[in-house]
Amino acid sequence: MKLTIIGTGYVGLVTGACLPDVGNHDCCLDLDQAKIARLERGEIPIYEPGLEGVVAHNVRAGRLRFTTDVAESVGHGTVQMIAVGTPPSEDGSADLSHVLAAARNIALHMDGYRLVVTKSTVPVGSCERVYREIARVLAERGAELPYDCASNPEFLKEGAAVDDFQKPDRIIVGIHAAAQRDRALDLLRDLYAPFQRNHERLLVMDAASSELSKYAANAMLASRISFMNDLARLAEAVGADIEKVRVGIGSDPRIGSQFLYPGAGYGGSCFPKDVRALLRSGDERDIELDMVAATERVNERQKHLLAHRVIERFGEDLAGRSFAIWGVAFKPSTDDVREAPSLVTAERLVRAGALLRVFDPVAMPNFVARLAELGLEHAVTACESAYDTLDGADALLIHTEWKEFRSPDFEAICARLERPLILDGRNLYDPRRLAAMGIDYVPIGRSPEATGRDLG
Repeated sequence: MKLTIIGTGYVGLVTGACLPDVGNHDCCLDLDQAKIARLERGEIPIYEPGLEGVVAHNVRAGRLRFTTDVAESVGHGTVQMIAVGTPPSEDGSADLSHVLAAARNIALHMDGYRLVVTKSTVPVGSCERVYREIARVLAERGAELPYDCASNPEFLKEGAAVDDFQKPDRIIVGIHAAAQRDRALDLLRDLYAPFQRNHERLLVMDAASSELSKYAANAMLASRISFMNDLARLAEAVGADIEKVRVGIGSDPRIGSQFLYPGAGYGGSCFPKDVRALLRSGDERDIELDMVAATERVNERQKHLLAHRVIERFGEDLAGRSFAIWGVAFKPSTDDVREAPSLVTAERLVRAGALLRVFDPVAMPNFVARLAELGLEHAVTACESAYDTLDGADALLIHTEWKEFRSPDFEAICARLERPLILDGRNLYDPRRLAAMGIDYVPIGRSPEATGRDLG
């Protein structure tokens, strides 16, 4: 099948690279000439494990190409997948300007039937808006050409996106009410058949339900994180260990163990944006989404936790203080720092006068660039290794649970820090072991009374 993928961000590039793996021919469009030039040179503009190899393989096989030519891209694919960004507007709603621009371009250049699929994360009603926009432009052209629209949201985790695409747990398809249902659905069934040979994973529904399913999934996962962060505060107050509580409730099959880890708050390009967009959708219809609002409120508070604990220890004036930070990406296996809790910590500490020594395996360039936008890069030293951050630092702060941080040399840490203080935003270590080593270890939701008990 010939497909056009509009947009080469996380979603577009992974989609465009993985579909040719099963024999399709993809043309990926992006209007950013510099990005397309990099892709044509074999350079991947994002860090995503496994993606570089998939792109290279399919380019060599002649099944994947990149272009900035809109007419060429519209002429290539019977299926046109819109995977452009939907950044938040000032009021929190999703900005659909790029989605609708893509729809207009398709309508301007199409010369026969097209199935237009929204893969971007979009609010309810977006598929309808895309359908109407195409109809409007075709009418202006005086062209009567057949087309259908469908919603096909992505469920890709950054850091595991290639595997998620190739081995999906579900594929949601929402067919627009005015579509030639059988024609559109047959195309999508054929497209995804190679990815569900073991058992049927395709869930067919109306477009509005498909669009809401994406937001609902991310809001549910975000709410579990915020729920655990709320419980972690209570655990510290009552002398409980949130890690034991996590195992206790996660063992219930009705709850499960995923997304029950307390920490310094969630970030990234999906959860924060989608939670706010869902709240805005409720506001537009005079519906108060109380649990969704609480999820965001708890998370915003949690992002300030590590900085708050530093200020509790050292005071509001941090001039002359230096702090080491391990990990700045919002999660492991990605270079994405959008909405990362590490940015909140860094900004608050630097504005209080502190200097920071920072290490992340892949996200340092994006982190430094973001601090430069805030005018704070002067106070941050990007270090070559995790241990280099420690020299002369008053404490070590852990923000991202990269594997290489899980079993460090604690003696080396103590030798290089000014004092043996670790503020852990991801609960990586055993509090009793570190206490026995004389390390002042401050995790989240793990009271000294609970973690110090030996119950056999």
